[in-house]
Amino acid sequence: MLSGTLQKISKLYHEYPRTFWTVIVITFIDRIGGSLLFPFFALYITSKFHVGMTDVGVLFAAFSVSSFTGSAIGGALTDRFGRKGIIMFGLIASSFSTVAMGLIDSFQAFFFLALFVGILTDVAGPAHQAMIADILPEEKRADGYGILRVAFNLSVVIGPAIGGLLASRSYLLLFLSDAAISLLTVILIAIFLPETKPAAHPDAPKESMGRTFAGYGQVFRNAAFMLFLGAVLLQVFTYMNMNTVLGVYLRNEHGTPESGYGLLLSINAAMVVLMQFPITRRITKYPPMLMMAAGTFLYVIGFSMYGFVSTYLMFVAAMVIITVGEMVVTPVSQALVASFAPEEMRGRYMAVSGFSWGIPFAVGPYLAGLIIDGPKPYLLWYAAGFVGLLSTFAFLGLYRVRHQHAQELEVMPEIMES
Repeated sequence: MLSGTLQKISKLYHEYPRTFWTVIVITFIDRIGGSLLFPFFALYITSKFHVGMTDVGVLFAAFSVSSFTGSAIGGALTDRFGRKGIIMFGLIASSFSTVAMGLIDSFQAFFFLALFVGILTDVAGPAHQAMIADILPEEKRADGYGILRVAFNLSVVIGPAIGGLLASRSYLLLFLSDAAISLLTVILIAIFLPETKPAAHPDAPKESMGRTFAGYGQVFRNAAFMLFLGAVLLQVFTYMNMNTVLGVYLRNEHGTPESGYGLLLSINAAMVVLMQFPITRRITKYPPMLMMAAGTFLYVIGFSMYGFVSTYLMFVAAMVIITVGEMVVTPVSQALVASFAPEEMRGRYMAVSGFSWGIPFAVGPYLAGLIIDGPKPYLLWYAAGFVGLLSTFAFLGLYRVRHQHAQELEVMPEIMES
Protein backbone atom coordinates (compact mmCIF):
# COMPACT_ATOMS: atom_id res chain seq x y z
CA MET A 1 0.00 0.00 0.00
CA LEU A 2 2.84 2.38 0.89
CA SER A 3 4.63 1.66 -2.40
CA GLY A 4 1.42 2.34 -4.33
CA THR A 5 1.00 5.68 -2.58
CA LEU A 6 4.60 6.63 -3.30
CA GLN A 7 4.10 5.72 -6.97
CA LYS A 8 1.04 7.99 -7.17
CA ILE A 9 2.97 10.84 -5.57
CA SER A 10 5.89 10.29 -7.95
CA LYS A 11 3.55 10.22 -10.95
CA LEU A 12 1.85 13.43 -9.82
CA TYR A 13 5.21 15.14 -9.29
CA HIS A 14 6.39 14.32 -12.81
CA GLU A 15 3.14 15.62 -14.39
CA TYR A 16 4.20 19.19 -13.64
CA PRO A 17 7.41 21.15 -14.29
CA ARG A 18 9.92 21.81 -11.53
CA THR A 19 9.19 25.54 -11.54
CA PHE A 20 5.57 24.81 -10.65
CA TRP A 21 6.61 22.83 -7.56
CA THR A 22 9.00 25.61 -6.58
CA VAL A 23 6.05 28.03 -6.62
CA ILE A 24 4.02 25.59 -4.50
CA VAL A 25 6.69 25.25 -1.80
CA ILE A 26 7.35 28.99 -1.63
CA THR A 27 3.61 29.71 -1.45
CA PHE A 28 3.27 27.25 1.43
CA ILE A 29 5.99 28.99 3.45
CA ASP A 30 4.68 32.48 2.72
CA ARG A 31 1.08 31.62 3.59
CA ILE A 32 2.01 30.26 7.00
CA GLY A 33 2.79 33.86 7.94
CA GLY A 34 -0.44 35.23 6.50
CA SER A 35 -2.57 32.57 8.14
CA LEU A 36 -1.05 33.39 11.53
CA LEU A 37 -2.41 36.91 11.34
CA PHE A 38 -5.33 37.52 9.01
CA PRO A 39 -8.00 35.32 10.65
CA PHE A 40 -7.50 37.22 13.91
CA PHE A 41 -7.37 40.69 12.36
CA ALA A 42 -10.93 41.70 13.26
CA LEU A 43 -10.55 40.20 16.74
CA TYR A 44 -7.32 42.18 17.24
CA ILE A 45 -8.82 45.50 16.16
CA THR A 46 -11.99 45.17 18.23
CA SER A 47 -10.10 44.13 21.37
CA LYS A 48 -7.13 46.57 21.15
CA PHE A 49 -8.94 49.70 20.00
CA HIS A 50 -12.33 48.93 21.65
CA VAL A 51 -14.33 49.56 18.49
CA GLY A 52 -17.30 47.72 17.00
CA MET A 53 -17.56 45.75 13.78
CA THR A 54 -18.95 48.79 11.97
CA ASP A 55 -15.65 50.59 12.53
CA VAL A 56 -13.77 47.47 11.47
CA GLY A 57 -15.90 47.43 8.33
CA VAL A 58 -14.86 51.00 7.50
CA LEU A 59 -11.23 49.99 7.99
CA PHE A 60 -11.59 46.99 5.69
CA ALA A 61 -13.24 49.25 3.12
CA ALA A 62 -10.34 51.71 3.22
CA PHE A 63 -7.82 48.89 2.94
CA SER A 64 -9.65 47.30 0.01
CA VAL A 65 -10.12 50.56 -1.90
CA SER A 66 -6.40 51.29 -1.65
CA SER A 67 -5.62 47.72 -2.67
CA PHE A 68 -7.47 48.32 -5.96
CA THR A 69 -4.81 50.89 -6.77
CA GLY A 70 -2.01 48.52 -5.81
CA SER A 71 -3.50 45.67 -7.84
CA ALA A 72 -3.99 47.85 -10.93
CA ILE A 73 -0.40 49.10 -10.75
CA GLY A 74 0.88 45.58 -10.11
CA GLY A 75 -1.06 44.07 -13.02
CA ALA A 76 0.40 46.54 -15.51
CA LEU A 77 3.93 46.23 -14.10
CA THR A 78 3.64 42.44 -14.15
CA ASP A 79 2.81 42.44 -17.87
CA ARG A 80 5.57 44.92 -18.63
CA PHE A 81 8.49 43.86 -16.39
CA GLY A 82 7.74 40.30 -15.29
CA ARG A 83 6.53 38.40 -12.23
CA LYS A 84 9.49 37.69 -9.95
CA GLY A 85 10.61 41.22 -9.08
CA ILE A 86 7.07 42.43 -8.42
CA ILE A 87 6.41 39.53 -6.02
CA MET A 88 9.63 40.22 -4.11
CA PHE A 89 8.82 43.92 -3.81
CA GLY A 90 5.34 43.13 -2.48
CA LEU A 91 6.70 40.78 0.18
CA ILE A 92 9.34 43.26 1.40
CA ALA A 93 6.79 46.06 1.56
CA SER A 94 4.27 43.92 3.43
CA SER A 95 6.83 42.74 6.00
CA PHE A 96 7.74 46.26 7.13
CA SER A 97 4.17 47.52 7.02
CA THR A 98 2.95 44.52 9.04
CA VAL A 99 5.37 45.34 11.87
CA ALA A 100 4.22 48.97 11.82
CA MET A 101 0.57 47.87 12.15
CA GLY A 102 1.43 45.80 15.21
CA LEU A 103 3.11 48.74 16.96
CA ILE A 104 0.51 51.46 16.40
CA ASP A 105 -1.68 52.33 19.41
CA SER A 106 -4.13 54.74 17.77
CA PHE A 107 -7.06 53.53 15.69
CA GLN A 108 -6.90 56.71 13.59
CA ALA A 109 -3.21 56.13 12.80
CA PHE A 110 -3.94 52.46 12.10
CA PHE A 111 -6.65 53.53 9.66
CA PHE A 112 -4.33 55.79 7.64
CA LEU A 113 -1.56 53.18 7.64
CA ALA A 114 -4.05 50.68 6.21
CA LEU A 115 -4.53 52.95 3.18
CA PHE A 116 -0.79 52.88 2.49
CA VAL A 117 -0.43 49.17 3.24
CA GLY A 118 -3.27 48.26 0.88
CA ILE A 119 -1.43 49.77 -2.07
CA LEU A 120 1.90 48.07 -1.32
CA THR A 121 0.76 44.59 -0.36
CA ASP A 122 -1.59 44.05 -3.33
CA VAL A 123 0.96 45.04 -5.96
CA ALA A 124 2.14 41.41 -6.17
CA GLY A 125 -1.30 39.77 -6.37
CA PRO A 126 -1.64 39.69 -10.19
CA ALA A 127 1.94 38.38 -10.55
CA HIS A 128 1.18 35.38 -8.32
CA GLN A 129 -1.85 34.40 -10.39
CA ALA A 130 -0.18 35.05 -13.75
CA MET A 131 2.78 32.84 -12.80
CA ILE A 132 0.66 29.66 -12.65
CA ALA A 133 -0.92 30.48 -16.01
CA ASP A 134 2.57 31.05 -17.45
CA ILE A 135 3.87 27.69 -16.26
CA LEU A 136 0.94 25.37 -17.06
CA PRO A 137 -1.03 24.71 -20.28
CA GLU A 138 -4.75 25.49 -20.19
CA GLU A 139 -5.88 21.88 -19.67
CA LYS A 140 -3.71 21.58 -16.54
CA ARG A 141 -4.54 24.89 -14.90
CA ALA A 142 -7.57 23.83 -12.87
CA ASP A 143 -5.56 20.96 -11.40
CA GLY A 144 -2.60 23.29 -10.89
CA TYR A 145 -4.67 25.87 -9.05
CA GLY A 146 -6.14 23.00 -7.02
CA ILE A 147 -2.64 21.92 -5.94
CA LEU A 148 -1.82 25.54 -5.11
CA ARG A 149 -4.88 25.60 -2.85
CA VAL A 150 -3.69 22.44 -1.14
CA ALA A 151 -0.39 24.17 -0.34
CA PHE A 152 -2.23 27.30 0.75
CA ASN A 153 -4.53 25.38 3.06
CA LEU A 154 -1.83 23.09 4.40
CA SER A 155 -0.29 26.28 5.75
CA VAL A 156 -3.70 27.30 7.11
CA VAL A 157 -3.94 24.00 9.00
CA ILE A 158 -0.83 25.11 10.86
CA GLY A 159 -1.22 28.89 10.90
CA PRO A 160 -4.50 29.60 12.75
CA ALA A 161 -3.78 27.00 15.41
CA ILE A 162 -0.40 28.60 16.14
CA GLY A 163 -1.89 32.06 15.69
CA GLY A 164 -4.54 31.37 18.32
CA LEU A 165 -1.83 30.43 20.82
CA LEU A 166 0.28 33.49 19.95
CA ALA A 167 -2.76 35.78 20.13
CA SER A 168 -3.54 34.56 23.63
CA ARG A 169 -0.03 35.73 24.68
CA SER A 170 0.48 38.83 22.53
CA TYR A 171 -1.00 40.03 19.27
CA LEU A 172 2.32 41.70 18.47
CA LEU A 173 3.87 38.24 18.10
CA LEU A 174 1.48 37.62 15.19
CA PHE A 175 2.68 40.70 13.32
CA LEU A 176 6.38 40.01 13.95
CA SER A 177 6.06 36.36 12.88
CA ASP A 178 4.27 37.28 9.65
CA ALA A 179 6.95 39.85 8.79
CA ALA A 180 9.82 37.42 9.43
CA ILE A 181 8.27 34.74 7.22
CA SER A 182 7.72 37.28 4.39
CA LEU A 183 11.42 38.19 4.43
CA LEU A 184 12.39 34.51 4.42
CA THR A 185 10.17 34.02 1.36
CA VAL A 186 11.94 36.87 -0.47
CA ILE A 187 15.27 35.10 0.00
CA LEU A 188 13.88 31.81 -1.30
CA ILE A 189 12.36 33.47 -4.38
CA ALA A 190 15.63 35.26 -5.16
CA ILE A 191 17.56 31.99 -5.05
CA PHE A 192 15.21 29.35 -6.44
CA LEU A 193 12.41 30.88 -8.54
CA PRO A 194 13.06 31.85 -12.19
CA GLU A 195 11.16 34.49 -14.12
CA THR A 196 8.13 32.98 -15.91
CA LYS A 197 6.91 35.88 -18.07
CA PRO A 198 6.55 34.63 -21.67
CA ALA A 199 9.00 36.18 -24.11
CA ALA A 200 7.48 38.87 -26.30
CA HIS A 201 7.04 38.11 -30.00
CA PRO A 202 10.08 39.50 -31.86
CA ASP A 203 7.88 41.42 -34.30
CA ALA A 204 5.61 42.88 -31.62
CA PRO A 205 5.96 46.66 -31.18
CA LYS A 206 7.36 47.77 -27.84
CA GLU A 207 4.58 49.08 -25.63
CA SER A 208 4.92 52.34 -23.73
CA MET A 209 3.96 52.52 -20.07
CA GLY A 210 0.95 54.64 -20.98
CA ARG A 211 -0.29 52.04 -23.48
CA THR A 212 0.26 49.31 -20.89
CA PHE A 213 -2.14 51.01 -18.48
CA ALA A 214 -4.51 51.88 -21.34
CA GLY A 215 -4.78 48.13 -21.96
CA TYR A 216 -7.16 47.95 -19.01
CA GLY A 217 -9.80 49.38 -21.33
CA GLN A 218 -9.62 46.22 -23.42
CA VAL A 219 -10.17 44.12 -20.29
CA PHE A 220 -13.26 46.08 -19.25
CA ARG A 221 -14.69 45.84 -22.78
CA ASN A 222 -14.64 42.03 -22.59
CA ALA A 223 -18.36 41.63 -21.82
CA ALA A 224 -18.26 37.89 -21.12
CA PHE A 225 -15.41 38.34 -18.67
CA MET A 226 -17.13 41.20 -16.84
CA LEU A 227 -20.40 39.26 -16.51
CA PHE A 228 -18.46 36.36 -15.04
CA LEU A 229 -16.76 38.70 -12.55
CA GLY A 230 -20.17 40.09 -11.58
CA ALA A 231 -21.34 36.61 -10.60
CA VAL A 232 -18.09 36.01 -8.69
CA LEU A 233 -18.50 39.34 -6.89
CA LEU A 234 -21.89 38.29 -5.53
CA GLN A 235 -20.42 34.97 -4.47
CA VAL A 236 -17.60 36.67 -2.56
CA PHE A 237 -20.09 38.89 -0.71
CA THR A 238 -21.25 35.64 0.87
CA TYR A 239 -17.85 34.01 1.33
CA MET A 240 -16.00 37.02 2.81
CA ASN A 241 -17.92 36.66 6.08
CA MET A 242 -15.87 33.59 7.00
CA ASN A 243 -12.61 35.52 7.41
CA THR A 244 -13.97 38.86 8.60
CA VAL A 245 -17.01 38.73 10.89
CA LEU A 246 -17.63 35.05 11.68
CA GLY A 247 -15.11 34.98 14.53
CA VAL A 248 -16.58 38.13 16.10
CA TYR A 249 -20.15 36.82 15.71
CA LEU A 250 -19.36 33.47 17.32
CA ARG A 251 -17.53 35.18 20.18
CA ASN A 252 -20.22 37.78 20.85
CA GLU A 253 -23.34 35.64 20.35
CA HIS A 254 -22.21 32.17 21.40
CA GLY A 255 -19.14 32.72 23.58
CA THR A 256 -16.84 30.84 21.19
CA PRO A 257 -13.19 31.70 22.06
CA GLU A 258 -10.49 32.62 19.54
CA SER A 259 -9.14 29.08 19.71
CA GLY A 260 -12.55 27.66 18.75
CA TYR A 261 -12.76 29.93 15.73
CA GLY A 262 -9.19 29.04 14.80
CA LEU A 263 -10.11 25.36 14.96
CA LEU A 264 -12.97 25.92 12.49
CA LEU A 265 -10.53 27.48 10.04
CA SER A 266 -8.10 24.61 10.59
CA ILE A 267 -10.88 22.11 9.79
CA ASN A 268 -11.57 24.07 6.61
CA ALA A 269 -7.91 23.95 5.64
CA ALA A 270 -7.44 20.27 6.56
CA MET A 271 -10.35 19.27 4.34
CA VAL A 272 -8.82 21.16 1.42
CA VAL A 273 -5.47 19.46 1.97
CA LEU A 274 -7.02 15.99 1.99
CA MET A 275 -9.78 16.40 -0.61
CA GLN A 276 -9.03 19.33 -2.96
CA PHE A 277 -6.99 17.54 -5.60
CA PRO A 278 -9.28 14.47 -5.97
CA ILE A 279 -12.33 16.75 -6.17
CA THR A 280 -10.71 19.01 -8.76
CA ARG A 281 -9.81 16.04 -10.98
CA ARG A 282 -13.39 14.78 -10.86
CA ILE A 283 -15.13 18.06 -11.63
CA THR A 284 -12.96 19.19 -14.55
CA LYS A 285 -15.01 17.01 -16.93
CA TYR A 286 -18.17 19.01 -16.14
CA PRO A 287 -19.08 22.48 -17.50
CA PRO A 288 -17.22 25.02 -15.34
CA MET A 289 -20.17 27.41 -14.97
CA LEU A 290 -22.34 24.58 -13.63
CA MET A 291 -19.61 23.76 -11.11
CA MET A 292 -19.50 27.41 -10.06
CA ALA A 293 -23.27 27.33 -9.50
CA ALA A 294 -23.13 24.07 -7.53
CA GLY A 295 -20.31 25.25 -5.27
CA THR A 296 -21.97 28.60 -4.64
CA PHE A 297 -25.21 26.88 -3.63
CA LEU A 298 -23.26 24.99 -0.98
CA TYR A 299 -22.15 28.40 0.31
CA VAL A 300 -25.82 29.36 0.55
CA ILE A 301 -26.56 26.35 2.75
CA GLY A 302 -23.47 26.59 4.94
CA PHE A 303 -23.48 30.31 5.69
CA SER A 304 -27.25 30.40 6.25
CA MET A 305 -26.85 27.72 8.92
CA TYR A 306 -24.95 30.11 11.19
CA GLY A 307 -28.17 32.09 11.51
CA PHE A 308 -30.11 29.33 13.26
CA VAL A 309 -27.69 26.79 14.77
CA SER A 310 -26.22 27.32 18.23
CA THR A 311 -23.94 24.37 19.10
CA TYR A 312 -20.27 24.04 18.19
CA LEU A 313 -20.91 20.71 16.47
CA MET A 314 -23.32 22.43 14.09
CA PHE A 315 -20.80 25.24 13.55
CA VAL A 316 -18.41 22.53 12.38
CA ALA A 317 -21.08 21.00 10.10
CA ALA A 318 -21.72 24.39 8.48
CA MET A 319 -17.99 24.85 7.92
CA VAL A 320 -17.75 21.41 6.29
CA ILE A 321 -20.51 22.33 3.80
CA ILE A 322 -18.86 25.69 3.04
CA THR A 323 -15.51 24.00 2.50
CA VAL A 324 -16.89 21.52 -0.03
CA GLY A 325 -18.32 24.46 -1.96
CA GLU A 326 -14.99 26.27 -1.73
CA MET A 327 -13.12 23.25 -3.12
CA VAL A 328 -15.43 23.28 -6.14
CA VAL A 329 -15.48 26.97 -7.00
CA THR A 330 -11.96 28.24 -6.29
CA PRO A 331 -9.78 26.27 -8.75
CA VAL A 332 -12.48 26.43 -11.43
CA SER A 333 -12.82 30.19 -11.01
CA GLN A 334 -9.06 30.77 -11.26
CA ALA A 335 -8.78 28.58 -14.35
CA LEU A 336 -11.68 30.46 -15.98
CA VAL A 337 -9.96 33.82 -15.40
CA ALA A 338 -6.77 32.49 -16.98
CA SER A 339 -8.73 31.19 -19.99
CA PHE A 340 -10.24 34.64 -20.62
CA ALA A 341 -6.82 36.37 -20.61
CA PRO A 342 -4.54 36.72 -23.67
CA GLU A 343 -0.97 35.68 -22.85
CA GLU A 344 0.42 39.22 -23.04
CA MET A 345 -2.32 40.62 -20.77
CA ARG A 346 -2.46 38.05 -17.98
CA GLY A 347 -1.32 40.45 -15.28
CA ARG A 348 -4.00 43.00 -16.11
CA TYR A 349 -6.76 40.39 -16.34
CA MET A 350 -5.67 39.00 -12.98
CA ALA A 351 -5.70 42.51 -11.52
CA VAL A 352 -9.24 43.20 -12.73
CA SER A 353 -10.40 39.79 -11.51
CA GLY A 354 -9.17 40.84 -8.09
CA PHE A 355 -11.86 43.54 -8.05
CA SER A 356 -14.47 40.80 -7.69
CA TRP A 357 -12.82 40.06 -4.34
CA GLY A 358 -11.72 43.54 -3.41
CA ILE A 359 -15.13 45.19 -3.73
CA PRO A 360 -16.91 42.71 -1.42
CA PHE A 361 -14.09 42.98 1.12
CA ALA A 362 -14.31 46.78 0.88
CA VAL A 363 -18.06 47.07 1.35
CA GLY A 364 -19.08 43.74 2.88
CA PRO A 365 -17.48 43.98 6.35
CA TYR A 366 -19.04 47.42 6.90
CA LEU A 367 -22.50 46.22 5.88
CA ALA A 368 -22.05 43.06 7.93
CA GLY A 369 -20.88 45.18 10.86
CA LEU A 370 -24.10 47.21 10.76
CA ILE A 371 -26.08 43.99 11.16
CA ILE A 372 -23.71 42.42 13.73
CA ASP A 373 -23.84 45.55 15.90
CA GLY A 374 -27.65 45.71 15.59
CA PRO A 375 -30.42 44.02 17.60
CA LYS A 376 -30.63 40.87 15.43
CA PRO A 377 -27.09 39.82 14.43
CA TYR A 378 -28.27 36.44 13.11
CA LEU A 379 -29.92 38.19 10.15
CA LEU A 380 -26.47 38.59 8.62
CA TRP A 381 -26.40 34.90 7.70
CA TYR A 382 -29.80 35.00 6.04
CA ALA A 383 -28.64 38.00 3.99
CA ALA A 384 -25.44 36.16 3.05
CA GLY A 385 -27.48 33.17 1.90
CA PHE A 386 -29.74 35.35 -0.23
CA VAL A 387 -26.82 37.04 -1.99
CA GLY A 388 -25.25 33.63 -2.57
CA LEU A 389 -28.50 32.47 -4.16
CA LEU A 390 -28.37 35.42 -6.58
CA SER A 391 -24.84 34.39 -7.52
CA THR A 392 -25.95 30.79 -8.07
CA PHE A 393 -28.64 31.92 -10.54
CA ALA A 394 -26.11 34.20 -12.27
CA PHE A 395 -23.74 31.28 -12.92
CA LEU A 396 -26.63 29.17 -14.20
CA GLY A 397 -27.52 31.99 -16.59
CA LEU A 398 -23.92 32.21 -17.82
CA TYR A 399 -23.86 28.45 -18.36
CA ARG A 400 -27.02 28.64 -20.45
CA VAL A 401 -25.62 31.44 -22.62
CA ARG A 402 -22.28 29.64 -23.16
CA HIS A 403 -24.07 26.36 -23.91
CA GLN A 404 -26.33 28.00 -26.49
CA HIS A 405 -23.35 29.76 -28.07
CA ALA A 406 -21.45 26.46 -28.33
CA GLN A 407 -24.45 24.81 -30.01
CA GLU A 408 -24.69 27.66 -32.51
CA LEU A 409 -21.01 27.23 -33.40
CA GLU A 410 -21.60 23.52 -34.00
CA VAL A 411 -24.58 24.21 -36.27
CA MET A 412 -22.81 26.86 -38.39
CA PRO A 413 -20.56 24.41 -40.36
CA GLU A 414 -23.59 22.29 -41.19
CA ILE A 415 -25.42 25.34 -42.54
CA MET A 416 -22.39 26.35 -44.61
CA GLU A 417 -22.10 22.83 -46.09
CA SER A 418 -25.78 22.69 -47.01
